[in-house]
Amino acid sequence: MTIGDRRRVVIAGVRPLVNGGAYPGKATAGLPLEVSATMFAEGTEPLLGWVRLGPPERAEAQSECALEPLGQDRYSAWVTPREPGTWEFAVIGLVDEFGGWLRDTRIRLEAGQDVDLDLRDGARLAELRLARPGLTKADRGALESLAETLKSGKSQTSRVHAAGRAAVVGLMRRTVDRSRATEVGPFRLWVDRKRAGFSAWYEMFPRSEGAVQPRSGTFSSAAKRLGAVAAMGFDVLYLPPIHPIGTTNRKGRNNALASGPDDPGSPWAIGSAMGGHDAVDPALGTIADFDAFVARARRAGLEVALDYALQCSPDHPWVREHPEWFRHRVDASIRYAENPPKRYQDIYPIDFESSDAANLWIALRDVMLFWIEHGVRIFRVDNPHTKSFRFWEWLIGEVHRAHPDVLFLSEAFTRPAVMQHLARLGFSQSYTYFTWRNAKWELGEYLYELSQTELVDFFRPNFWVNTPDILHAVLQHGGAAAFRLRAVLAAITCPSWGMYSGYELVENVPAREGSEEYLDSEKYQLRPRNWEDPHSIAPFITQLNAIRRRHAAAIAQLSTLRLHHIDGDYLLCVSRSTAARDDVLLLVVNLDPFQAHEAMTWLDLGALGLAAEHPFEAHDELTGATYVWQGSANFVRLDPAVQPAHILHLRKR
Repeated sequence: MTIGDRRRVVIAGVRPLVNGGAYPGKATAGLPLEVSATMFAEGTEPLLGWVRLGPPERAEAQSECALEPLGQDRYSAWVTPREPGTWEFAVIGLVDEFGGWLRDTRIRLEAGQDVDLDLRDGARLAELRLARPGLTKADRGALESLAETLKSGKSQTSRVHAAGRAAVVGLMRRTVDRSRATEVGPFRLWVDRKRAGFSAWYEMFPRSEGAVQPRSGTFSSAAKRLGAVAAMGFDVLYLPPIHPIGTTNRKGRNNALASGPDDPGSPWAIGSAMGGHDAVDPALGTIADFDAFVARARRAGLEVALDYALQCSPDHPWVREHPEWFRHRVDASIRYAENPPKRYQDIYPIDFESSDAANLWIALRDVMLFWIEHGVRIFRVDNPHTKSFRFWEWLIGEVHRAHPDVLFLSEAFTRPAVMQHLARLGFSQSYTYFTWRNAKWELGEYLYELSQTELVDFFRPNFWVNTPDILHAVLQHGGAAAFRLRAVLAAITCPSWGMYSGYELVENVPAREGSEEYLDSEKYQLRPRNWEDPHSIAPFITQLNAIRRRHAAAIAQLSTLRLHHIDGDYLLCVSRSTAARDDVLLLVVNLDPFQAHEAMTWLDLGALGLAAEHPFEAHDELTGATYVWQGSANFVRLDPAVQPAHILHLRKR
């Protein structure tokens, strides 16, 4: 504290602020970000506040936005970073001397008091601004005119009215002396490109596309599927590992310990005599074929994401060339990977506590850089929670310094604290518990946690309806209705969502009762499919993604998600909106795939930007029907055999 310090405003509770600033908050280029803080000062004078935002050390690119009061000493502003990379923001607060003068003068005038002296005090406030350097000619003239008006012989009422005009208030805010302002920050932000904040993912095993048993499909045959995936509205195509697959302890069909001569093995058993993490499985083609696949996907409107799985088959070249990168048992053997009770006899985990960790890290970084050079800018990271946290922080920083557009999806189904820490370290998106949130109460709690707590400052969820490892019981038993309702929930409640191929064909047969594994899992065998199946729900998926794109600004803004009360245990009501509430969607979904339910909504009209006294239109984006509603209470009925949900675009009449 400096003796004689005349700064009066206290600023606390700044958001986004992750672990007190130890890690950067997350923002998305082109998408609004809410910056908020608690601000107060002694006394009762109103406050002025601003957010200054921009890349560090680039003053010409920095801009300011005024903070607006939310009540209870909380202030916020919506700002929009425009490009990926490192940004920072600061929060500035100042007592609003002119605002306090105007408020008090109005009160005195309305009470019938003589305010002539107060008006002369106001004139002096304007005159003091004239001494400030850097005033524009227009502002100088406006200040002189204001001072003259406030000292004139006009009626006190007209002079107070003149001082309160919006242009005058803006003038006095614009020319305020900030020498006694409180400033906190700068605070770091990492800004990702737009796809980090809004994306639709499709997972595909290229070896199954165009496969004719026992011959694998190739990049060339898989490319024929790209148009159909893009036509469904997906923009990210995720490929499991495409590297050579080991033969030692190769798994057979349905995870059998013994494989047959035609079994292709698990793509996650990476490495053979044909190469390791920077090689392509010869059954799929060559690296040139992969480059052509990426280029063709780009032309179709798809971005290819690759699996980044840091593990090795016993046949991986690193096992022979760098045995120190693996943990050996007392008999000199290497322990294979385990996730009890699951065992992965065809995989060796990498030892991040190796005495040669520095060279190991460099090799792993170089693998990622290799694929970046081949056009990949998105990586789905396999089980990052089982690898070194410090490695991820280093790797993501290293990659982002040269390639700020690279995105990382964390596949970590583990404890909340660990999942959240990975997000703090820099992962762009994260898998979630969505698959296991099916009841109304648990979905409501989870959506609130992701959108209305500090998680929204750094944790970007990606809702996957299924994966090659996860076929939830709801999908196993709920039929096509369950597949539709879960897709609606994922696509509309979350900015990013994903599905594994076969979902559109309602594949729902488990390996055994009580298991979430698929029967005849594609992880261990080729699975060519009949994409012309008349029972496919691909048209429904296409419709969902089209709705998402029409309302991208609303769905991408997770922090504006609100839960609305609706009667019963099977209907969930959620709104999605832009910060300005100029695009508002209301999702009402029936969580029961077996029977119809009806109920009354009890909408929070303020959160929707609607007035109780005015009717509004609720246009169903799924059916095209338009309803006229008014007030918070409105009747809905949903039969899952007909449609699982209303996706209502709310429009003022």
